[in-house]
Amino acid sequence: MMAPFAPAIRVLIVDQHLAFRDALASRLQAEADLAVVAKAHSAGYAPHVLVGRSADVILLDADLPDDSAIAFCADMTQSGDQSRVVMLGAASQPERIVAAVRAGAAAWVRKDESIDHLLGVIHGVVRGETWIPPRDLGAVLRLLIEEQDRRRDGDGLLASLTRRERDVLFLLVEGAGRQEVAERLQLSANTVRTHLHSLMVKFGVHSTLEVAALARPWLQTLPQIRETRKPARWDGARESGSR
Repeated sequence: MMAPFAPAIRVLIVDQHLAFRDALASRLQAEADLAVVAKAHSAGYAPHVLVGRSADVILLDADLPDDSAIAFCADMTQSGDQSRVVMLGAASQPERIVAAVRAGAAAWVRKDESIDHLLGVIHGVVRGETWIPPRDLGAVLRLLIEEQDRRRDGDGLLASLTRRERDVLFLLVEGAGRQEVAERLQLSANTVRTHLHSLMVKFGVHSTLEVAALARPWLQTLPQIRETRKPARWDGARESGSR
């Protein structure tokens, strides 16, 4: 029996440079599991080329004029759009990456990275993962933590979480993506999405990467949470009652 056909990952490319935009589209179209559904030269034009279509991943030029890339990313996130945004930047400054993460971006990739690296990031964000250049990760996390430490009391915030939200939080800090969280906690994808959204609301942030970054300083508390987790299998009724 043949395996069921897997739908292609739909990609929207938004980049101000025609040559780069077309070359990237041509290369991505060569991948059997990717489909470039539209291209746009600006954030303002992007919604028009998507009319009647949708994208799983948006490759967004981080260097668009007037910080329009950040504004577009935030608009997509706040509108409830399920597209995962990958910022493509000519360089990678921690302050700009932080702004992108706060706007809801799932990844930041330098334009001089290899196409194989970009393909790996695209597949990763579709699985619910995030990506920040390793050499910038420390500075980005410090900026995120310093910013939120001025407004959040970690102990009080952890105390406000449900037991299941703490389970999810611990796995996020361990580096688990959305699919891994669902598998390890034996939850449905929709339930994991609900818990992640609740965590983002309680932390006052726009991405799970920020949630994990803010929770890392409280690692001395998280092992206690891990020890209280029950490995029993949860069915739908018990799952609902544990929230």
